[in-house]
Amino acid sequence: MQISKRVQGFTESVIREMTRVVAQHGGVNLAQGMPNFPPPRELLEAAHRAIDGDFHQYAITWGTPRLRRAIADKYQKFYGMDVDPERHVTVCCGSTETMLSTLLAVLNPGDEVIIFEPFYENYGPGCIIADAQPVFVPLDPPDFTFDPDRLANAVTPRTRAVVFNSPNNPTGKVFSRAELQTIADLCLKHDLLAITDEIYEHIVFDGASHTPIATLPGMAERTITISGISKSYSVTGWRVGYAVAPADLSLGIRRAHDFVTVGAPHPLQEAAVTALQLPDAYYVKLREAYQARRDLLFGYVERAGFVAWKPRGAYYILTDAAHFLKRHGVADDTAFAMWLIENVGVATVPGSSFYAHPELGRTKIRFCFPKTDDVLRDAGERLLKLRV
Repeated sequence: MQISKRVQGFTESVIREMTRVVAQHGGVNLAQGMPNFPPPRELLEAAHRAIDGDFHQYAITWGTPRLRRAIADKYQKFYGMDVDPERHVTVCCGSTETMLSTLLAVLNPGDEVIIFEPFYENYGPGCIIADAQPVFVPLDPPDFTFDPDRLANAVTPRTRAVVFNSPNNPTGKVFSRAELQTIADLCLKHDLLAITDEIYEHIVFDGASHTPIATLPGMAERTITISGISKSYSVTGWRVGYAVAPADLSLGIRRAHDFVTVGAPHPLQEAAVTALQLPDAYYVKLREAYQARRDLLFGYVERAGFVAWKPRGAYYILTDAAHFLKRHGVADDTAFAMWLIENVGVATVPGSSFYAHPELGRTKIRFCFPKTDDVLRDAGERLLKLRV
């Protein structure tokens, strides 16, 4: 018996593979983007109240009314977006399922989807599951900008949507207003959808700000904005994500979501309301804390000898390790990532896992820094052993 052609090309998530391997060898896990510190105390207390309350059966498939209202209020407060919780918001099991349900809802077999490369590893398989064809446009270091002409040339009569992640995993890029306008102009010209993964929306540095493309003129009617509570509130295991979209697209997302997971965990949806209502001071501290972690690890990574690109958002550092590969006689990024676990005791992610064209990531390595200072220092001191 054979598995379907659809999944024959899929492999274990490289990110989660690195977590599994470092657990076997022992060491510091800077591969998988999950904090080793607790969520806000208010959020934990809200979860306890929800567990003690009467929230143990199915919620409304597309999200509890209180959570959808809180999501709508938050988008109004932060971005001035006019969101109707009854028609525009769909709650799913994390932003990954939200993306998959979105792709299933808006794509037909044979449609093409433009994706900026490097990209979070789920986007390509999501398109394949939806029987669509991903088309990739590169983000070029050191600033990870894109060529507007190359983006325009990627559009064909079969193009249906542009998918991008800002702030970006793995590069830390925050798309500028001018770049967003270029994408918006393309969508308006060719009647395309913008599907945005904004899960790191509150983790931005050096005075940068996050702008949802849905706020640009003409884009609210053709944008699906995806986010969730995993990253901003340090609860990656809760799996509460959501999409904000026009009513007609929300209807499709809800239908797909219903048959993918039925619904996100009811008590955790109730607790998530508390997260979305935290005061502005919480987000200030969040940014300051992550910027300090970034600077701490970035200093070690550079001193160890990596060519590193300082991120402006999210909590990853993408690096080039070409000279290390040559020095230690390893073939590529994957072999070097394994070498780092076995010989240095630090888990990273091979850069090629973020590229459809693996050769573009063959010498790249991604570090993550949602860790306490002691863990980052431990990892950093280990990395300094790489210096000659």
